[in-house]
Amino acid sequence: MTSQSAPRTYALGLCYASMVSLAIAVNLIPISLTTLSTALGGPEGLTKEQLGRISATIFVGLVTGIILAGPLADRLGAKAFAVAGNLSIAAGLAVLGLAPNYATVLAAVFVMGLGAGILDLVLSPIICALQSDRRTSAMNWLHSFYAIGAVASILAGSLALRLGFGWRAISLSIIAAPVAVGLGFLGVTVPPLIAAGERTPVLRLSRQPYFIMVLAAIFLAGASELGMAQWLSAYAEMGLGYSTWTGGMGLLAFSAAMAAGRVGAGMLGRRVAVIPMMIGCGVLAAGLYAAGSFAPWPPVALAACVGVGLAVSCLWPSTLAVAGDRFPQGGASMFGLLAAFGNFGGIFMPWVIGVTADVAAIRWGLAAGTVAPVALAILLACIRRQPATARALQG
Repeated sequence: MTSQSAPRTYALGLCYASMVSLAIAVNLIPISLTTLSTALGGPEGLTKEQLGRISATIFVGLVTGIILAGPLADRLGAKAFAVAGNLSIAAGLAVLGLAPNYATVLAAVFVMGLGAGILDLVLSPIICALQSDRRTSAMNWLHSFYAIGAVASILAGSLALRLGFGWRAISLSIIAAPVAVGLGFLGVTVPPLIAAGERTPVLRLSRQPYFIMVLAAIFLAGASELGMAQWLSAYAEMGLGYSTWTGGMGLLAFSAAMAAGRVGAGMLGRRVAVIPMMIGCGVLAAGLYAAGSFAPWPPVALAACVGVGLAVSCLWPSTLAVAGDRFPQGGASMFGLLAAFGNFGGIFMPWVIGVTADVAAIRWGLAAGTVAPVALAILLACIRRQPATARALQG
């Protein structure tokens, strides 16, 4: 390793570790909802609406962080925001661990979500700046660490709860991790988020048909991924008749499959054209959604649902890479808009699945999720026909 490559490797490692911090912020609460309900809701526990409000508040904070930090990161540099994002997650964990009541828990998870949103915004353009010659591979490697962090959070949290450790102890015990990562950024040089020249304003990007299609693509990528992620455990219990533990392990396997898929896409690099790869993954995801919904044998249905994690793994990060290749001067503002649209897709599709399940049955609700990867594959075929840089098409 040369003296010039060592600082870049260190910066890459901090970005990967920050993605794990982001995963902790998003995935710690769902596994703790039952214990939170018992601790804060008295004998009857918190209502389902109150529990749902906790999870929703995380994503409100996440989108707020993206919106607030986007216009500033290009002007002030990403380093301060990488530090602030990690420290916000640490502060939220501290407040959560000491929270005396429900209102304080909501404040804590909002702060955690805020930090997660800031990191979601700045990590992608930092990686693009560090590895501008191999964005598709770099983005999949980066986002694989979110899936790895999700697996670690779900597994460690579930085991800790089974061993009798409460949500307070879990929250307080992991504060040191985001603090160490945040402070680590103080000692590195983060390159400018855009190359020399003027940043392309978001309004100008929004008038580009190619960019509008990329926004729609990441909306559908988020819908394809989070539609299954948010409903897999409940579907395993209510639709397939499995236990709560098996449903949770199904979600764990889904996250592990997603991590494996992103590592694999990162290793493939330029050997596979990115948009054809994404089209194939979209078609595969649609088939697995359908199999998970209608397979007559529950083990096959559950395996298909887990397989969706592998199929959708490359869709979100590769869409970001295509945007970065096509619009290298877009900066953090562009990535912030993309992240917001992806998260909106992740909010929309779980709601559609729930509405459909109420009207028909949970199998038909999950089947409604098939629409997103099908629409994404069709849209990507249209994007492929658009004039674009060779890099955007070849990965």
